[in-house]
Amino acid sequence: MMLAVIGSILPLALGIAISPIPIIAAILMLLSPKARKTSVGFLVGWLLGIIVAVSVFTLLSSVIPESNADASQPIKGTIQLILAVLLLLLAVKQWRSRPHGDEEPALPKWMQAIDSMTAGKGFGLGFLLAAVNPKNLLMGIAAGVSIGAASLSVGEKIGVILIFTVLAGCTVAVPVIAYLIAADKMASPLEKLRTWLVHNNATVMSVLLLVIGVVMIGKGFDSF
Repeated sequence: MMLAVIGSILPLALGIAISPIPIIAAILMLLSPKARKTSVGFLVGWLLGIIVAVSVFTLLSSVIPESNADASQPIKGTIQLILAVLLLLLAVKQWRSRPHGDEEPALPKWMQAIDSMTAGKGFGLGFLLAAVNPKNLLMGIAAGVSIGAASLSVGEKIGVILIFTVLAGCTVAVPVIAYLIAADKMASPLEKLRTWLVHNNATVMSVLLLVIGVVMIGKGFDSF
């Protein structure tokens, strides 16, 4: 059962991991004057935000009546279908907002203030992007529903949440850790990655949300 739940949340963890905005934010912090302190604060906030979002909805979903594997779960299925529709709507919004031709993509205004951020503000930003940002929150809710509604022990649920957090947070953790180990060698690769992500953010997210939304629809119908 535990392996089945892990398998079901992998696309959701991937969706959070590939989300370009937090990766861009982390890279900008690594290229800022206070790179080490700010990026570490951001990483801690990012991981904690993922844990809190998934844990809260795991606890809330635990009230869904348990049933055997072959029985229908209409409450779980309905929640999954609602989340799927929201993800598909976000996919459409992202696709329509993508830049055309040589048009410069619009980025959040808060990114302009990253150079002056402290470790505390980096922590707060990381937490908000993980636990409050609509796209990531929806995927965290979906993961929490899958974990909470499964017939797992408390220890198994904690283990699944930790695995989800590691997978979802790895794309922010890897560049931060790599920078702390070899800062001089990371500047050029990080700048190239930032440029690519900035110009492809909307396209990447729209395709990602579309795929995850379709997967969620299948899971929703399968629960009935």
